[in-house]
Formats: sequence, structure tokens, C-alpha cells
Amino acid sequence: MIRKKRKINKMRGSRSIGGGCSKKRRGAGHKGGRGNAGAGKHHWTQTVKFDPNHFGKYGFKRPQKKITKINPVNLSYLNAKIDQLLDEGLAIKEGNSIVIDVTEIGYNKVLGGGKLSKSFTIKSPMFSTSAEDKIQEAGGEAIKI
Repeated sequence: MIRKKRKINKMRGSRSIGGGCSKKRRGAGHKGGRGNAGAGKHHWTQTVKFDPNHFGKYGFKRPQKKITKINPVNLSYLNAKIDQLLDEGLAIKEGNSIVIDVTEIGYNKVLGGGKLSKSFTIKSPMFSTSAEDKIQEAGGEAIKI
């Protein structure tokens, strides 16, 4: 049945506007809760109609063990800390060059930021192309592990 006049217009001037005692329509209890309350229970029709994908899982999240975390280090850092690394035994001096295994320090990629003052033999799983070029220009070598 179609209403020609809205109830609110009909009930203008009455105290409770057709809701019985005026106390009964206070708060959200009368409408079954606030917001999405009861979406899976007493507001199920509204959920089906307006938010059908509300429940369940969607999409895919990659397993964290499959994602390799890259922890990079710049050449400038290695050049600045070389004396400290030699003292701690994390770098070894062999002839003219200094041998550093970057994985022992806690890094797994060497980036080409900065300059090298000495010749280095750097061992790492990954190198950027600029890092490889700078290492070879300084008279060292980049060894991929």
C-alpha cells in the first residue's frame, strides 16, 4: 500500500507521533542498535541488500617467509667504518685490498652511494650496478655470494 501523505505530516501536533509512549522511542534500542549492530542477526535484510560482502575473507596476503627483506648498505658507510670493522674482526686485510663480508655485519645488498678511498673486495648476495662500477673503479672486486 502506498502512503499518499507521510506519517510525520499527519501526526504533526501530537506528542508521540504514533510511537506510543514518548519514552519508548528514545535511544537506539528502539531501532535495534547503533550503526552495524545486528548485521548478521536482526538487520539481516539490510546486510543482504546493501552490504552483501560484509562477511568472509577476500583477497590474498603473501606469506611473510616468502618475502625477502632487503637490508641495504651504502659504500660511503663501509668506507667510513672500515677502521672499526677491522678492529672488530668483521673485515680482513689481504694484501692491498680489504675483504668485507656484508652479511656478517647484517646487510644483504650493497648500494653505490658515496666514494671508496681504498680498494675493497666486498662479498654480498646483491649489488646495485653503480656499486659494482665504483668498487671496480677503486681497484677492488664485487663477489656475489
